[in-house]
Amino acid sequence: MTSNEPGPLGLYVHFPWCVAKCPYCDFNSHPLRGSLDEDGYRRALLEDLQATLDSYDDQRSGSAAGPQISSVFFGGGTPSLFSPATFGALLDALAPRLAPEAEVTMEANPGSTEYHDFRGYRSAGVNRLSLGAQSFDDAALKRLGRIHGAAETGRAYERAASAGFDRINLDLMYGLPEQTEAGALEDLAQAFALGPEHLSWYQLTLEPRTEFYGRPPPLPGDDRLAAMDEAGRAALTSAGYARYEVSAFARRGAMSQHNLTYWTFGDYLGVGAGAHGKWRVGSGETVRTHKPKPPRLYLQAPAAQTRETVAAEALPAEFAMNALRLVDGVPSETWTARTGLPAAVLAPAWDRLAAMGLMRRDRFAATDRGYELLDSLIAEFL
Repeated sequence: MTSNEPGPLGLYVHFPWCVAKCPYCDFNSHPLRGSLDEDGYRRALLEDLQATLDSYDDQRSGSAAGPQISSVFFGGGTPSLFSPATFGALLDALAPRLAPEAEVTMEANPGSTEYHDFRGYRSAGVNRLSLGAQSFDDAALKRLGRIHGAAETGRAYERAASAGFDRINLDLMYGLPEQTEAGALEDLAQAFALGPEHLSWYQLTLEPRTEFYGRPPPLPGDDRLAAMDEAGRAALTSAGYARYEVSAFARRGAMSQHNLTYWTFGDYLGVGAGAHGKWRVGSGETVRTHKPKPPRLYLQAPAAQTRETVAAEALPAEFAMNALRLVDGVPSETWTARTGLPAAVLAPAWDRLAAMGLMRRDRFAATDRGYELLDSLIAEFL
């Protein structure tokens, strides 16, 4: 990989509405009030998409078309509140820029998938689903404020598989209110029975500006959390899932290409209310873009965005914050390829951590011991 190669280009498209706001959620999501203005939001997304592509091409290469888009992620909120026609329109508009084997993921909540047929999403061009199961314990789901039950997750999965989706991720959380280690392992066992190619298994955390943060539920203590984590990772390994990122586990060849773009510090475009993007412009600088978060403001000016240049001195920490999340990190030359800066910028902290046995020398990656101290490693690059 040379410093002139663009690397993968991802596209994130945000759908900000959901049926109900979960008390642990800090995403840009808004409970749907009244009817969904699907046509209006679709028009806004199409306008935003074209403006974003034009901006990326102009800033990166002057005027020539930039690299093909290797992955698309429709996230939210709840994208599955929207009909397949919206996704078809967006993917049709993207067709000239979409790589032939592009990964196209749509998030769906089991409690919202009954509104539309999975076959329609598959025909529109979506080829990967991410189902927000969170747990298979109905009491736990109720405590989390979820609108679905465990049986609905099973039905949604089977309908998706029948519709031709063979690429499915299940989102699961552990460390839930009143959860035991046995309960966490039972959630995993029920997920294994469905047979997804990918599992996102992550600890519930209390984020600021959420209901749970203001009124914390009774959560397992640190010792119980550590035991859940260790037992869960062992169960995932035994079931044939390899951990490749802090909270991501996949069968062979099933890693999320879109998330790998984030973690390897690749370029990605952000479209939709509150969406973020990051890319390296023709001058060599790294920029971040932000779209207005409130849907009302976004709909008034879909092409509007705020752009800021990432300070060169902030890049080592940003790079480490992403790349070190990967179990195997990234090749050493990825730093220069994605930032245009020499390896010497990383060398002081990297050499110091390698001498302590916390980072590898052959690639930008933590050792097994260092991976257990990830926050401390990242802090060294600040």
